[in-house]
Amino acid sequence: MYPLRRNRRLRTNDAIRHLVRETILTPSDFLVPLFVVEGKGIKEEIASMPDYYRLSLDNLEKEVKELWQMGLCAVLLFVKVPDNLKDNKGTEALNSNGLMQLAIKTVKNACPEMLVMTDVALDPYSSLGHDGIVQDGEVINDDTVEVLAEMSVSHAMAGADFVAPSDMMDGRILSIREALEDEGLVNTGIMSYSAKYASAFYGPFRDALDSAPVDMKNVPKDKKTYQMDSANRFEAITETQADIDEGADIVMIKPGLCYLDIVREIRNEVDVPIAVYQVSGEYAMLKAAAEKGWLDHDSVMMEQLISIKRAGANIIASYFAKDAVKLMG
Repeated sequence: MYPLRRNRRLRTNDAIRHLVRETILTPSDFLVPLFVVEGKGIKEEIASMPDYYRLSLDNLEKEVKELWQMGLCAVLLFVKVPDNLKDNKGTEALNSNGLMQLAIKTVKNACPEMLVMTDVALDPYSSLGHDGIVQDGEVINDDTVEVLAEMSVSHAMAGADFVAPSDMMDGRILSIREALEDEGLVNTGIMSYSAKYASAFYGPFRDALDSAPVDMKNVPKDKKTYQMDSANRFEAITETQADIDEGADIVMIKPGLCYLDIVREIRNEVDVPIAVYQVSGEYAMLKAAAEKGWLDHDSVMMEQLISIKRAGANIIASYFAKDAVKLMG
């Protein structure tokens, strides 16, 4: 007897496949990371991230206008701070006329409707390359959290819609939320890097911002005392729920592809929006393989992005955002 149900009927042609497709990418799914540098007329390709650039403020303005025209409506800002402005306490992070604060204003002046999220961590400002203050060979938690809270207020006052603490210090979401509330910044959101793993996939990003830990006596050689162990699954739920309880509006899992089981685990547990960061190493691997002719760039890129959304992401922070939207058009 022939089967009454033939599942292949729903795969017969493009029309039916599109009609019954469960997971669909749109431009509004993306959060676009942007790297900002001091200077003018700078659009500098990052060697380990082909086709991705560091931008001076004038080119940042042009970029966000282009993104908006493409239907991309949210950016995540990072800054490359000159070495002479770095110290162990991240003092420059609190400069109301600092590069991050100017970048926020530049985006909002160029495109007022663009949603601006900002990286909140000390590593771009640290002379030691850590996300917090180093003391006696240890990244200290509570003093770092105080700076992160001040930093968040500074970003919000400059016009940021969301602050995005990426440091993984304990208790920082509550401190940031209270600091924002105390200043009357009740509408500023928090996108917390809730499950950020101590991953080997961050190398090109650290090249982009010159933010890797320095090799020096009494300085931790890596970030494993605050970022999560890649072997841990249930800890991610604990971390994420704690951030929600402390006032996070959006939670993030980072990296992406190797942690899609964590994305699904979190999706099954919480109701808040989930962001996933498809990180620099994931981007660079595909670029390198495509350059060698080993993989079809566009097909693999779209398959990866679909897999992230299918796993449960509401928001995808990706260096592929522009490439993906061009294919959608």
